[in-house]
Amino acid sequence: MTAKPPSRSIPYPPGTITHGRQSAAPEARAGMGAIPHEKGVAFRVWAPHAEAVAVSGTFNNWDKAKHPMTRENEDGYWYADVAEAKIGDEYRYVLKTPTGELSRIDPYAREVTNSVGNGVVHDPVFDWGEEFHKTPAWNEWVIYELHVGTFNDENPDNPEPAKFDSIVRRFGHLKRLGINCIQVMPVAEFAGDRSWGYNPADIFAVESAYGGPKAFKEFIHAAHQNGFAVILDVVYNHFGPSDLDLWRFDGWSENDGGGIYFYQDWRKETPWGATRPDYGRPEVRQFIRDNAMMWIEDYHVDGLRMDMTLYIRSVRADGEPNLPDGWTLLQWINGEIREKHPNTLTIAEDLQHSDWITKGVDEGGAGYGSQWDDQFVHPVREAVVVPMDEQRSMEAVAHAITHRYNNDAFQRVIYSESHDEVANGKARVTHEIAPGDPKNWFAQKRSTLAAALVFTSPGIPMLFQGQEFLEGEWFRDTVPVDWDKRDEFRGIVRLYRDLIKLRLNRDGQTKGLTGQHVQLIRVDDANNMIAFRRWMDGGPGDDVVVVANFHSNVRENFTIGFPAVGAWKLHFNSDWTGYSSEFKGYPSGDVTAEAGDYDSLPAHAAVNIGPYSVLVFSQLKG
Repeated sequence: MTAKPPSRSIPYPPGTITHGRQSAAPEARAGMGAIPHEKGVAFRVWAPHAEAVAVSGTFNNWDKAKHPMTRENEDGYWYADVAEAKIGDEYRYVLKTPTGELSRIDPYAREVTNSVGNGVVHDPVFDWGEEFHKTPAWNEWVIYELHVGTFNDENPDNPEPAKFDSIVRRFGHLKRLGINCIQVMPVAEFAGDRSWGYNPADIFAVESAYGGPKAFKEFIHAAHQNGFAVILDVVYNHFGPSDLDLWRFDGWSENDGGGIYFYQDWRKETPWGATRPDYGRPEVRQFIRDNAMMWIEDYHVDGLRMDMTLYIRSVRADGEPNLPDGWTLLQWINGEIREKHPNTLTIAEDLQHSDWITKGVDEGGAGYGSQWDDQFVHPVREAVVVPMDEQRSMEAVAHAITHRYNNDAFQRVIYSESHDEVANGKARVTHEIAPGDPKNWFAQKRSTLAAALVFTSPGIPMLFQGQEFLEGEWFRDTVPVDWDKRDEFRGIVRLYRDLIKLRLNRDGQTKGLTGQHVQLIRVDDANNMIAFRRWMDGGPGDDVVVVANFHSNVRENFTIGFPAVGAWKLHFNSDWTGYSSEFKGYPSGDVTAEAGDYDSLPAHAAVNIGPYSVLVFSQLKG
């Protein structure tokens, strides 16, 4: 396990940092960036090394001298109130510095024309109606990760990516599938029109090529009206590295560094360039905190997934937690979110399987609600991708099923595919098994075997766009999801739908799949078999027994322990021919467990299971 982080405290309690955000002058307006009000627009920017600052824009015909800004305090905040400015105006800051005159996009710009364009005075007012979206408890979330530009690109020959409204037009599919949470890959303004989104240029602005901030709010509102929670992926481990007006924002830098927003020493280096934010500088901490709170409070997102937090708490991902400023920043953000918005889920992509990431801030942890779990995805993918049955490790799969953080099953997000796991040298599970042939029996059987474990193991399950209809090859931000495959593999879609229905206990007979508890019944490397029990409180309608066969041979009369005597209903058999014409439909069925200790349980029964298949049983409640 990763070593305990270096600090247990939060040096900047919520609400204590202002740094010029409210001037001593009574008429000055609080806030950063463009602040529209009934008499014009106020502007505030942090540029401590500038000798003079002005705001120019369409409201003054881009005159660099007409609206100078006043330095408010020694911290380097500049302020102006412009009666002529209004919502929709474009603007930039003009800075006089020792290195010359600089023109900059507002770091706090809520809207931009594009990543190398101008800031836009954004209208903060949005009619959310009487919206009250009650998100499910975290143990009942099923996440669907998608990329705005490729999820539903209805004009693939158009060089521009798909927009937010294109997702709404696929809500019917997502609702029928049964998912209740949409996770959106980053939408902060990035360089160019097509990107994964992990190269943020303007973190407060919504990508213009996707439709901009109003369209994003409309998407979230529509998602809530259709019963979906929304998680947004955000990137704070680096900025840019291209189209980055933050770089040497006010002309100052040291050691060839990026200036006031970035570290100037060895801590600046990241795998994505020398653009790590200076987590120790109060103004930069506030900048990142404000961004996180903006998505929650202004855009009503229900969760934040933070990209590669490992590079926020350490410099080189070498196991040394040598960025205490980054750690305390994460504590501050998560602590404030938990205090003000307790139902909002924050998820870390840390991938070091450390309990400290999801341990409470009051205990010295980072305070995330959950984290992506590489202790699940890697052994499960390995177990279904390797070609030979004797290469599959049931012990590794057993660890994947039972692993948890701080003894809480839902402090981890589990998956067999994500944007990272289907790119960067890796591909979709079906493609890894049978390149270019999703109809291949092995590809279909073993990819759905992995999926069945995602939805029956303890954790918050997630799937990646198109996974439910065997989308092939690997993820690229220029290749749209092939929706024709939804019809071609409609049986596989039904398999995913049936798994999600069981996972969420829609029929009231599989409550255990939403519970904390798991017990390994059988871990059998000789037969490539795994069986486990899931439960919340136990008993009929709650106890669930899952049996998985990781071998190409059927298993007949395979005896395993059951939690109680009596009839056990078979709810799911992944080998059913209705899921695929390639499946053989090996006859499995209900069983009756007889009394007698077996596998440390009080009853036992013999099951029949097809190759590379999963069975799900429960006792029916009256």
